[in-house]
This record gives sequence, C-alpha cells and structure tokens, in this order.
Amino acid sequence: MSPSSLLLNAYLLGEAAGGDLGLWDILGYALLIFLALVLVAVVAIFLTFGKLWLQALSSGCPVKVKEFVGMYLRKINPRVIVDVLVMGHKAGMPVDIEKLQAHVLARGNVRAVMQALIAASKADIKLSFDKAAAIDLAGRDLLDAVRTSVNPRVIDCPNPAAGRSTIDAVAQNGIQLKCRARVTVRTNLERLVGGATEETVIARVGEGIVSAIGKAESHKEVLANPRKISVEVLEAGLDAGTAFEILSIDIADIDVGENIGAKLMADQAEAEKRRAQAEAEAQRARAVARGQEMEALGKENRAQVILAEAEVPKAIAEAFRSGNIGIMDYYGYKNIQADTEMRASIARSGGAGSSTTPPGGEG
Repeated sequence: MSPSSLLLNAYLLGEAAGGDLGLWDILGYALLIFLALVLVAVVAIFLTFGKLWLQALSSGCPVKVKEFVGMYLRKINPRVIVDVLVMGHKAGMPVDIEKLQAHVLARGNVRAVMQALIAASKADIKLSFDKAAAIDLAGRDLLDAVRTSVNPRVIDCPNPAAGRSTIDAVAQNGIQLKCRARVTVRTNLERLVGGATEETVIARVGEGIVSAIGKAESHKEVLANPRKISVEVLEAGLDAGTAFEILSIDIADIDVGENIGAKLMADQAEAEKRRAQAEAEAQRARAVARGQEMEALGKENRAQVILAEAEVPKAIAEAFRSGNIGIMDYYGYKNIQADTEMRASIARSGGAGSSTTPPGGEG
C-alpha cells in the first residue's frame, strides 16, 4: 500500500471518529494501519511457511523468508526444497538452495538427486551435484545407477524377454552350439550421459560369443574349456562407449545343437543334383528338337525325290516323241529298274535265298 493511500485511510478513520484532526493525528492513524498490515502479512507468512522455516532452522540449515516468498512466486513446492536441504545437511552434503530451485524449474527430481549423492558419498564414489543433475535431466535413473555402481548387476545374455533363450553359433567342424551367458556389469557414472544402454552390452557379448565359437576348430574344444570363450570376449573391450563396466562374463549353459555343416553340404548336394537334372533335361529337350528338325528335313528331301521321280515318266514320253529312244531301250530300262528293286528287297529281308519277282519284269 502506498503512503498516500495510508494517509487517506487515516483521514477517513479520523473523520469517522468525529472531531477535527491534526497532521500528527493523521500520521498516527497511518502508522497504526501500516503496522496492522505488516502484522497481517507476518501472520500470513508464518502460517504458510512457519513450520518449514522452523524445520530448516532447527536442522541447522536456515532458509530466509524471502526465499520462501520467491519459491511461492515461482510456483515451487517449498516443502520439497526444505526436505532436500535438511537431508543433504544431515548427510554432510550441503547444497546451495539456488541450485535446487534451478533443478526443480528444469523439471528435475531433486529428491532422487540428493538420495543418489548421499549413496555415492557413503560408497566413496566421486559425484558432484552438477553431474548428478545433468544425469537426472538426461532421463537416466540416477539412484539406480549409483546402486548398480555399489552392487553390480547380472544381465542374462541373451535377454529372455527378447524371445531368444540361447545364443547359437557354429564351430569350424560344422557343429552348432547353443549357450547362455551371464554378464556382471557395474555402472560407469562418467559415461552414464551419452553412454549406450545394457541392450548394447547384450548385443556385443552375443556377437563376441558367436565369433569365439566360430574360431574354434571343433565343438569339443569349446565344450572342454568354456572359459576360453569368456576370456576372449572379456578381453575384446566390449564396454567401450557404454554406460557400464563389464566385470565378468560367465558361460551359464552350453549344449550341442544340429550338425549344420552336414546339413549345408546335403543342401548343396541337393542343389547341385537339381542343377544337373535341369541341365540334362535341357540337353534332352535340345536333342529332341534336333531330331524333329532332322525328321522334317528328311521328309522334305523325300518330297523332293518324289517330285524328281515324277519328272522321269514325262522325260521318257518326251524322248519317245522326239525319237531319242526306242521300245527296246525302254524295256531295258524297265529290266534294270526291276533288278534294282529285287536287290533292295533281298537286302531288306536279309536272306539271299529268297526270291521276289519284280513287278513288271523278270529277274
């Protein structure tokens, strides 16, 4: 309330009381009104924030009244801030109230951050408030990460929730091996922001197991010494770029599967057989087509011979008309023709003793 308003209210109060008022009377009434307003404000603040203020004061981390007013204006829950302040102070990790308010305004979880800081401090893990706030704002579960740093987690590889129960790999002799591994990891807080999640770790471990089994000359070598796989995969540095540090890789179970090599060879042989059959069928089809072409060509040649033979009687008739041959020449031609047909008939029957009288002449 402005000074002019106070004076006006004091003058009106004096007029209501009756009588003439001097300047000092007006000032006295204005002072009374001001004190009353201050008293009302103090009572309102005490009723709203008094309990929290007393809690902070008795805990050894007093909070100024203006901080409560500021939190009220910024729409920050003062109880959360006071609880976190008291928690940090009692744990020996005091935090600036301004950083707490800034983290709340950034939609962070200050309670989880403080709990993680206390857990890290008790476990002798170096973690600052700014780093913890950054991890929390990145969407990572900070408290769970700190707990995993203290108490390492065991991850099944492969993850049963993904629908696969074993990692299948084939040794050089073609025998398939089915195995399950258990990976012990610890959170690396320095790489938690931007580091790959445990799905990446599971994928890399699975890839390393497949590669290690594939290098073995025989599946018996793997069955005799499964630890060889663990050592080889662990030395590959699979946790690079992830938010975890791999402590150990243990082969929990390993079984013999199918003979993939023999199956592949059988499939290859079957494919070669089908290819050969297809090639033979193609050659047979080409031979049949060639035979049909030759048969057609033979029929065409016989037709031409028949046409040529049909011209012979015409030529003989023309020779008779022109006087080039006589009747005896014609009969000599017929005898030669009959003799030729007889010889061909004997050759077809295969017997030299058989006798066939040629048509139109004597043997």
